[in-house]
Parts: sequence; C-alpha cells; structure tokens
Amino acid sequence: MTSLDKPTEDTTAEDTAAADARAVTEAALFEAFGGLRGMIETVVPGLIFVTIFTINKDLHMSAIAALAVSLVLVVVRLAMKDTVKHAFSGVFGVAFGVVFAMMTGNAKDFYLPGMLYTLGLALAYIITTLCGVPLIGLILGPVFKENLSWRKRNPGRKKAYAKASWAWGLILLAKCAILFPLYWWANTAQLGWVLVALKIPPFLLAVWLTWVFLAKAPAPIDVFAEMEAEEKAEAERSAAAEAAGGRHRRDG
Repeated sequence: MTSLDKPTEDTTAEDTAAADARAVTEAALFEAFGGLRGMIETVVPGLIFVTIFTINKDLHMSAIAALAVSLVLVVVRLAMKDTVKHAFSGVFGVAFGVVFAMMTGNAKDFYLPGMLYTLGLALAYIITTLCGVPLIGLILGPVFKENLSWRKRNPGRKKAYAKASWAWGLILLAKCAILFPLYWWANTAQLGWVLVALKIPPFLLAVWLTWVFLAKAPAPIDVFAEMEAEEKAEAERSAAAEAAGGRHRRDG
C-alpha cells in the first residue's frame, strides 16, 4: 500500500458512511410521513370533494363521496395488512370537515378543520423549537431509535432538528397565509382547488429540507442497541459472578 492509497480508502469509507446515513434518513422520513402513498391518501378525498362540488354544487353528495373514498383507502390498507395510521388520519380529517360543513351548511367549512389543524401544527413546530424540544425531533426520534437522546447527548443532531422544525413551521405558516384569506374571499371551488394544489408541494419542500439538515447531522444514538448491550453485559456479569461463587464453594 502506498502513501497515496490510504487517503483514498479513508475517503471511500467516509463516502460510504455518508451514503448509509442518507439512506437511513430517507427511509426514516418515508416511514414517518407515509411516502408517495401517504401523500395520495391525503390528496384524493379533498380532490373528490372539490371535483363533485365544482360540477353540481351538491354539498351532501360531495361530502359523502369524500368520506367514502377515505374509508375505502383504510379498507385497502387493512386488506393489504399495511399500516393504517396515515389513512385513518385522512378519515378523521374528512369526517371533521363533513361534520363542520353539514352543521353550518357552508361548503367551505369542509376545509376549515384541516386549515385550523395546519395552523396549529405550524405553531407547534415553532413553539416547541423555541422551548428547546423541536417537534420534528419528537416525531423522528423513535423512528431513528434515538428517542430523546439528541436533546443532551447529540447537540449537532438537536440543531438539525431545530432547523427542520423551523422549516416546517414557516412553510405551514406561509400556506396558512394563503388559505385563510381565500376562505373569506373566494368561493368553495376556488378555495378547494388551491388547497389541492398546495397539498403536496409545501410538504415535499419541508421533507426535502428535513432530509438536507439531517443528512449533514451527526448519526443518531441508537438507545435501543445501548439498552440491549447493557442487558447483555449485566447478564454476563451475573453469569461470571455465579461461576465465581460456584468455584469458591468447591474450593471451600
């Protein structure tokens, strides 16, 4: 091996480790936010509602169709024995929208619970970050098997979570700044189509920024592996102590 080979090998190892870290981050984000299928499940019910309402202005038919589609998505998930958390969240969101719209008789109120949820989530991202426990870290910590170890043991990772939470909060606030004026000024169809258009792009931007920040952050601390290692070491110490006690009794 020449003196020139060593840096090349080190660089390759570093590149491989960085690629592995990016792959783990991508997989974790995919799991946490539902991936392509999760995005489809959040868009389709609203798309069905605004399409039917644009055609016939029938609130009841539009609301029932949107709710029915949400339930079908859950049934499909159950039939495939897949995780249903994203589909169920879609059902609850649509159900609240249907209830609001039916109670007030105003079709625009179908969208109001989701808009209020978006505003609340934006504030949650910002407030938790200001308090030193960024929400994105609370969401992704269990996915990365690090739980809350990033708070005190991994400051670089905490900083990345803070940046990501700021990104989510500001992006969602910008979305609210567009939607709430439209809720008052636009008609139901206009508001609905803007909502459909704003479902995926801001989400993708926030996920991409999260990936950028975390890909550059220190690796997560696997607290589950640490606990397993500690339990194994404790079992080995106990076995060694029992073996030593047995030898002492035999020698005595």
